[in-house]
Amino acid sequence: MTKRRAIVTLLVTVGIAWGSLAAMLAVGWEPKLGLDLQGGFAVTLVAPEGTSVSTLDTAAEIMRKRVENLGGVQEPEIAVVGDRAIVVQLPGVTDRERALQAVGTTGELSFRPVLGEFFESPAVTSPNGIHPVGLDPVTGLTVVDDVGTRSYLPDQNALFIYDVDSAFLTGSDITDAQVQFNQQGVGGQWVVVPEFTSDGGEKFRDATKILASYPAGDPRRQLAIVVDGEVFSAPAVATDVDPAVGLDPNAVVITVGTQANAQEEAENLAAILRYGALPTTFERERVESVSATLGSDSLTAGLIAGLVGLLLVAAYLLFYYRSLGVVAMMGLSVFGAYLIGLIILLGEFQGTTLTLAGVTGVIVSVGITSDSYIVYFERIKEEFRKGRGLRPSIVQAFESAYRTILTGDTVTLLGAVLLYMLAIGQVKGFALTLGLATVIDIFVAYFYTRPMTFLVGRGRFGDGGRFSIRGAMGSGVGTVDEETEQATVKA
Repeated sequence: MTKRRAIVTLLVTVGIAWGSLAAMLAVGWEPKLGLDLQGGFAVTLVAPEGTSVSTLDTAAEIMRKRVENLGGVQEPEIAVVGDRAIVVQLPGVTDRERALQAVGTTGELSFRPVLGEFFESPAVTSPNGIHPVGLDPVTGLTVVDDVGTRSYLPDQNALFIYDVDSAFLTGSDITDAQVQFNQQGVGGQWVVVPEFTSDGGEKFRDATKILASYPAGDPRRQLAIVVDGEVFSAPAVATDVDPAVGLDPNAVVITVGTQANAQEEAENLAAILRYGALPTTFERERVESVSATLGSDSLTAGLIAGLVGLLLVAAYLLFYYRSLGVVAMMGLSVFGAYLIGLIILLGEFQGTTLTLAGVTGVIVSVGITSDSYIVYFERIKEEFRKGRGLRPSIVQAFESAYRTILTGDTVTLLGAVLLYMLAIGQVKGFALTLGLATVIDIFVAYFYTRPMTFLVGRGRFGDGGRFSIRGAMGSGVGTVDEETEQATVKA
């Protein structure tokens, strides 16, 4: 390695590390924190006995899509645990009830004709005093939870009771749904635009033909959208729809309204229409909340532990290896810049979060990269004590030390990969940071440690004074003549 090549390699390696990290921080990018560091909550859902693994996997995937549709959730961790449980971790969630509804609602969807509608309230008697068969006369709710015969829609202080018939079509007849804000009319309103399958479109057209045959104002012109036993909405077929033609399925718009929570209801309905129903029911077994304060305390404790460990390592390296200790300290900063930069990038583009287990992996990685420096520096000592000159010792020591570093890091990397593949939950965070740190250590050892030590060995901190490399060598003096030394260095 020539001096010029060493300088260029060093500048590029250090420049990318520090420059890219500074650029990310300048634009406001930072590591995304997990549940245990920024707060949030976790919920454990249990399926009925005998639920298959494939059913649980399907349910977990639907939950993940629903949660991602909520927005503001950083990498939700949704994993199947045991024979019939799913654990959902949602960091940074503030609307707890909405998120619980997204993961726990079965989402059984059907479109049903309305046979009649009734008004019931505990405080108000129905005008005609008639209570539909199967409904509790006080609450207005179904006595038997059978959506095929009755359903209900809460409306503030009153209950509109809908008598519904068998389904015209179900959620499997819908492929997608989009939320839009329709600006027509006074103030505009939130709507959901569904997309039907070819078969579902024909079913919908046939259903609207039947409904359009009833006169305007008749409850039987309404099509009830029933989700998990509740009538989410019951829009009526427009009066201009021809009963002989029906409504074009490509022009269907479900109006949610203009109330304060209309946008949220529209997004929830669209998510259920888009991602379908869960394949089984779940019972909410446990909900655990982590406050933002507790998460902040955990992060602070982890950072303090890492800083203390880093200072102790730096003090040891400076005391024992002198100027080589400075090389190692700068190398740790380069290593840290690459590691933090990758964690930030993974958070921005993959949604990866940094958990307390991940912070532990970062702390452990400080020991890994410190070991690499110690292996190299001790090999320099060995070569020097064998009688080689200082510069040939630096070059020769790296060849053998790098093989040792590469072998050790490969074993660590394999362990991290296996741990990531087999583990669940936060253990994956530890495995991820450990694996990233191991790869970065191999890179930094070759493109930073090698040229940096080479340049220091050629300067005044290499061969003069107690703080120099030679000063840290202890007993033994190199005896190789200058011509051999130069030939070795050039090689």
